[in-house]
Amino acid sequence: MSSHKSPSFFNQAPQFWERRGPVSLLLWPLSWIYGLINRGLNLIEDLDLRKRKTQAVPIIIVGNIRVGGTGKTPIVIGLAEQLARMGWRPGIISRGYGANTLSTPLQVKSDSNPLEVGDEPVLIAKRTHNQFPIWVHPKRVHSIALLLKNNPEVNVIISDDGLQHRKLVRWPAREGGRDIELVVRDPRGEGNGFLLPAGPLREAGTRDRDATLMTGLKNNPSHVDEYFLGRRAFTLNSQLGTPYQLVNPSNTQSLAAIADAYLPNKMTAVAAIGNPQRFFGDLLASGIAAKTIGLPDHSTFTPEFFSAINAECILITEKDAVKCALINDERIWVVPMHLEMPNTFADWLQSILQRPNPNQYTL
Repeated sequence: MSSHKSPSFFNQAPQFWERRGPVSLLLWPLSWIYGLINRGLNLIEDLDLRKRKTQAVPIIIVGNIRVGGTGKTPIVIGLAEQLARMGWRPGIISRGYGANTLSTPLQVKSDSNPLEVGDEPVLIAKRTHNQFPIWVHPKRVHSIALLLKNNPEVNVIISDDGLQHRKLVRWPAREGGRDIELVVRDPRGEGNGFLLPAGPLREAGTRDRDATLMTGLKNNPSHVDEYFLGRRAFTLNSQLGTPYQLVNPSNTQSLAAIADAYLPNKMTAVAAIGNPQRFFGDLLASGIAAKTIGLPDHSTFTPEFFSAINAECILITEKDAVKCALINDERIWVVPMHLEMPNTFADWLQSILQRPNPNQYTL
C-alpha cells in the first residue's frame, strides 16, 4: 500500500520523540544548536530596528510548538464560526502547507485544488461553505494585505499556524494588545521535551502564549477555566459527526449503523493527519473497531492506494477527503469532526478583541 505521496520525514513523528533515550540524547547537541539559532533570531526581531507596526485588525494565531498537527484546522473552523456568531467578520490566512510553490497569495474556495493551495485551507472553505475569505501564502503579511484589500469588511484575521512566523508582527494580549497567540496542545504534550531534531518541539515547551487550547483530552471537565504555564487554558471537546459517502455526500450513515453493518476485519480506517491515533481512538470509542492505516501528515492519495485495501468499508477524515476528489470508490466514508467552543473561551476572546486599536495611538 505504498501508492501515496508523503511530503516529508518530519510529518511522521519518530517514536524516539516521545521519550528520552539513546537516539534523542545522541541528537541533543543538534537541538542545542537549533535552539541557539532560534534565540538569536528572536533577539533580532525583538530589537525591531525597522519599527514595524502591527496589523490594522486583530490577529488570532492558532498554532503549536510541536511539529506535526495537533488539531488546529477544526479549531480555526470553529473559531471563525464562533466569531461570526459574536458579530465579528473574520478572514483566514494560511501558509498552504503541502501546496506547490506560491509566487503570489491565492484566494481559496471550496473547489480549489489542494495541490495548489494546500489541503487544510480547502477543508476550511468546504466546511464553512465559502463563508469567510481565505488566502494562502508562506509570507503571511502578503496574504493579509490582499485579504484586507479585497475584503475591507474583515475586522479580525485568524492565522492557521504562524507562531514561529517572525515577520508577522503582533502586540499580544498578554502584553496589553489585542492580538492573540493560542497554543494547541493534544494528549501527546511536548513528547520528550527536546527541540528538533532530538525531539518534536519547534521551540521550548515553556514558550509564552496568551492561552493554551487543550484538545483530545478524555474525562476533563468542560467550561472550566484552567491554567497552563501561568496562562489561561481552555478544554475543547470534540465529537465525530455523521459519516457521509465520498462519492455521494448526501448519502449518510451513522457510526452505529456502520459498526452493525460490517465486521471489524472488513473495515479499515485511514488517516494522514498529524496524530492519526486520535482519529482511530475516537472511532473505537464510537464502536468502530477497524483495522488502521496511519500515514504522514499531508500525504496524498491515489486510486491504486485504496484499491489495494482489502475492506468493505473505508473510513477517512474530512482533511483527507479533500485530496480524494478524483477517487471513485463507493467503499469510502468520510467522518467529520466537530469542536465545542466553551462560553468562557468566547467571553475571553470578546474582552480582548474589543480593546482599542493600538495603531490609533502614538506609543
